[in-house]
Amino acid sequence: MSLNTGIPAEDRKTISEGLSKVLADSYTLYLKTHNFHWNVSGPQFSALHNLFEEQYKELAAAVDEIAERIRALGHTAPGSYKAFSQLKSIEEAEDVPDSKTMLRQLAEDNETVARTARSVFPATESATDEATADLLTQRLAAHEKAAWMLRSHLE
Repeated sequence: MSLNTGIPAEDRKTISEGLSKVLADSYTLYLKTHNFHWNVSGPQFSALHNLFEEQYKELAAAVDEIAERIRALGHTAPGSYKAFSQLKSIEEAEDVPDSKTMLRQLAEDNETVARTARSVFPATESATDEATADLLTQRLAAHEKAAWMLRSHLE
């Protein structure tokens, strides 16, 4: 059955490709945040353990929303480490840094996801894809808030 929601096929493809990058960055950030939740230590352990848990749970829900939007646009959502590694712009943590480094990295990574999400807006606007624009707006707000909360622990 063909898809005809009023968004041309080429626009759906462009938007889905952009969302795939948002998905890859979001999933990489989810894994990194979950890793830091497990491995954080130091005087702020309890506060950071809880903050990281709150953030990775929010990301877990977000990746599902992003992938489902890609599917609703008629494309396949990437879902493997290999695919994500080719699409992501966030660096993975190769070790367990100290808590201040964790905070700094996660703040920067949330800002990276915000920039990735923001880069998809022109395609959604030209295609009048309000549903994707709404999803991206929600993601921007979540990542900008998360970055602020993480940065606040560094002051």
